[in-house]
Amino acid sequence: MTMRRRAELFVPEEQDRRLDARTTGDERGILVDCLAKQRATLELKCAGVEDALSRRSVEPSTLSLLGLVRHLADVERRWFRRVMAGQEVPLLFSTEDNPDQDFDGAMPGPAVVAEAWEAWRAEVAFAERFVAEAPDLDITRDDGWLGAVSLRWVLIHMIEEYARHNGHADLLRERIDGAIGV
Repeated sequence: MTMRRRAELFVPEEQDRRLDARTTGDERGILVDCLAKQRATLELKCAGVEDALSRRSVEPSTLSLLGLVRHLADVERRWFRRVMAGQEVPLLFSTEDNPDQDFDGAMPGPAVVAEAWEAWRAEVAFAERFVAEAPDLDITRDDGWLGAVSLRWVLIHMIEEYARHNGHADLLRERIDGAIGV
């Protein structure tokens, strides 16, 4: 039996686009790359197990990889479209009446999986365009919950949000097929 370490890369080094992230340079570039690395980690943890993405962690939790994709699509939409861009658009998977629908509605099926990935990718693309076109990281918008927030804060918060949920994704993926690694 070959020993495995959690610190190994999840995929071979030559296939891991997370290693392209800048470690020096301007603040915007580093924050954008750190967030891209976290987004890529979510994709990697979900790759190759599409039929099992809706598998729950442990009862009574509704946590699943598919739920994480749906949740993070809503988080991207909330911070970049609704707060920073000021768009009056509803969340995609959660509602005020059912704030946990992002996880609760993460049911098995190719159409549900495809919808989640399509939504997530669209929200990521919007966020990437918004950040690239923003004049600087100091632009500030009002969030009805926290008050004034800067684009800098939103980027840091998004890195934090993904890092937290990628920890969940590590455990969920290991439960599905035993795959470990960063």
